[in-house]
Amino acid sequence: MPQPSHRQEDSTLIPHVEPTADTALLTQLDAAVNNKTKPLGSLGMLETLARQIGLVQRTVHPRITSPAILVFAGDHGVVAEKVSPYPQDVTWQMVENFLGGGAAINVFARQNGCALQVIDAGVNHDFGERAGLVGRKVAHGTRNFMREAAMTPEQCSLAIRHGIELVAGLEGNVLGFGEMGIGNTSAAAALMHRLTGAPLKECVGAGAGLSEEGIAHKLKVLQRAVELHAQAKEPLDILAALGGFEIAMMTGAMLAAARRRMVLLIDGFIVTSALLAAARLQPAILDYCVFSHCSDERGHTSMLEHLGARPLLQLGLRLGEGSGCALALPLLHAAVNFLNDMATFESAQVSGKDD
Repeated sequence: MPQPSHRQEDSTLIPHVEPTADTALLTQLDAAVNNKTKPLGSLGMLETLARQIGLVQRTVHPRITSPAILVFAGDHGVVAEKVSPYPQDVTWQMVENFLGGGAAINVFARQNGCALQVIDAGVNHDFGERAGLVGRKVAHGTRNFMREAAMTPEQCSLAIRHGIELVAGLEGNVLGFGEMGIGNTSAAAALMHRLTGAPLKECVGAGAGLSEEGIAHKLKVLQRAVELHAQAKEPLDILAALGGFEIAMMTGAMLAAARRRMVLLIDGFIVTSALLAAARLQPAILDYCVFSHCSDERGHTSMLEHLGARPLLQLGLRLGEGSGCALALPLLHAAVNFLNDMATFESAQVSGKDD
């Protein structure tokens, strides 16, 4: 049965996010960027990125300190409807791979000097006390949202609170988001449909490798699910009805990170679905978001267009795990480094452009 609605977005639960707009500071950042020894605009998106990070950090001398990526893992009851080519056990097995340092995100995070935390948001497995694993399990996976709400309102709120609390213990100023959860592209597609209004068919893709026949079946399952939960209208209600514990936890962590004026590195399709919910709750969060890449998962391009986002990379990725965040991190370093360390026309005694 559908769950009762959140009567209103709980102001005590949802962190307030301030816009970064500052006309005077932007003028200073423009002057700093434009006075470097280069033609105007010749560093392209790095210039945009430098200005954005400066506005987030409220300075013309931004720095990247102690970057981290949080990988949230959770299971999904809807896998009972055969929406994934992989069994649910792959979720906990991949968590073990993360803990053993053998996944792509481990490789890329190590390569780029980025701290990594793995969070059990709701995996259908008992790991026990494990070094490197942060236990925030809400339940052993969500329920099957084709038949009932994925979460109760209380579970959704708890997941968001856990995400908020996780950010409170971080020291750096850049936070990337990753995920692992068999079935979570189904949750993300349903959330995309309900939060953006895009036709469901445009939201449903291959996920971990479905055939065209499998995608058609997944679309039918999700069509029944969104019809069942048509009464869910508000962002938290939609998140509870159709989301996942890892997605709700990311939503809370994103809001908390933006409140702390951290730069948010957004990964692919599932992470962006969490941001869709966060942006409905606090639209100013988008000021803090750097979109690492455009995923090859069907729907991600439309998600990014809906958010007015321009991704840094287009590499054909569709892995998740926060892999795009780790790969994009060097570009953040490049943006702040050129702003801080590149010579000006005056310091290098280079002639500027003739007026």
